Amino acid sequence: MENQLFKNIKNAVKHWYLSLIVGILFLLFGFWILKTPLESYVTLALLFGVVFLVNGIFEIIFSISNRKEIDNWGWILAGGIIDLLFGIVLASNVGLSMAVLPFYVGFMLLFRSVAAIGYAFDLKGFGIRDWYWLLLLGILGLLFSFIMIWNPVFGGMTIIIWTALAFITYGIFRIILAFKLRRLHTFGKKHFED
Repeated sequence: MENQLFKNIKNAVKHWYLSLIVGILFLLFGFWILKTPLESYVTLALLFGVVFLVNGIFEIIFSISNRKEIDNWGWILAGGIIDLLFGIVLASNVGLSMAVLPFYVGFMLLFRSVAAIGYAFDLKGFGIRDWYWLLLLGILGLLFSFIMIWNPVFGGMTIIIWTALAFITYGIFRIILAFKLRRLHTFGKKHFED
């Protein structure tokens, strides 16, 4: 009888490419923010809502479709639901978004960074090499989040730069995670097919 690890690898992560799509979206959005720093703060607040709304939908789909393969899939689902709800709030109330944007970005990045650190250790448990790069990116995201929460006035003044760095960091993380998940998926199909 196969142990749980082999069962998980055999059924390895479906829809790994959703993480790649989310990563590319975050990465592109981060570079766009850096390229157009003088764009309206209102536009940035509105786009935050849209980006988190889309990310929430993808994470909900990813978590539900992998609920039998991923331990603690509920955390991914919870993150997707939170992103979806915050996306709706931000997109529908731009004035509120502008007022709370530094706190919002700081706390969401804090949540995502803690999740990123957890993902890194999960991949280490599966024997994936180079898992420590994901850990490093999670720690960098944690550092950015603490700076934004600790000093929201500074965060508000530099929201463009900090937001761009946060999106780029999270985008890189999601792209690397996608390829690690793809490797697990390919390994599982190759070595454990019936």
